[in-house]
Amino acid sequence: MSLVEKIRNIDRRIIFTIIALAIIVPLLIPVGFPIKVSPSVRNLYDELENLPSGSKVLISFDFGASTYPEIYPMSMAILRHLFRRGVKPIIMGLWPEGVPFAERALAVTTEEAGKVYGEDYVNLGFKAGGIVVMQALGRSLEEAFPEDAYGTPIGDIPLMKGVRNYDDIAMVIDLSAGDPGIPAWVMIAQGRFGKKVGGGCTAVSAPQYFAYLQAGQLVGLMGGMKGAAEYETLIKRKDLGTAGMDAQSVAHVVIVIFIIIGNITFFVERARRGKKEEVS
Repeated sequence: MSLVEKIRNIDRRIIFTIIALAIIVPLLIPVGFPIKVSPSVRNLYDELENLPSGSKVLISFDFGASTYPEIYPMSMAILRHLFRRGVKPIIMGLWPEGVPFAERALAVTTEEAGKVYGEDYVNLGFKAGGIVVMQALGRSLEEAFPEDAYGTPIGDIPLMKGVRNYDDIAMVIDLSAGDPGIPAWVMIAQGRFGKKVGGGCTAVSAPQYFAYLQAGQLVGLMGGMKGAAEYETLIKRKDLGTAGMDAQSVAHVVIVIFIIIGNITFFVERARRGKKEEVS
């Protein structure tokens, strides 16, 4: 059997195994390919970098398990940046699945930074209602969230002293996978109450939000896993986003190699068949 025939008849399970290894190995041992930072991600970074220490930023975790690989790394990068700058995040979620992911991200980042609950950060928990909740936050944060995620009255939490509504928050960041998400936050927090809004979303939905960036209604945007990797590059803390991009890049290279090999064997086989037909 010739080499071409061996390649043509290769067991597809071998191909699946190679693809799996191309994804798993870079996830476990990140390569750290160079990441070019886009203007939309740098703008978001610059906005947070320029906030005075002690500022309060509202972060809404509005995504679920299906978009976890893309958006969760963004949350880790944003929280690390805020804690490093001494900015105090106020966490909430309009999606019920978002709050457990917030808990997970906070558990890691607050331990790294040595932050104290109630003084350096707060978790308000989940609230159903979408745009109604956003409007209520503009009137009174305590009206929308009388208690935090653990049942403590807002008035008893040191970080929340003097935080009445959007006026006492420096910026809103929405980590969004759909509705309610970035369009609603732009419409209410930015459009009605004049608050700066930044965001992170899946790669497939990012193009529709570029119009908000161009209109100045979004100060910055992270799109998909690449956006998370770009932010990790800016804060010089490579983590899940960078590893994910490594795995994606290596897998793409392997797939392209398989496509090239497949095409070469096809043309070689066709040439051989042509010669046999001429001889006969």
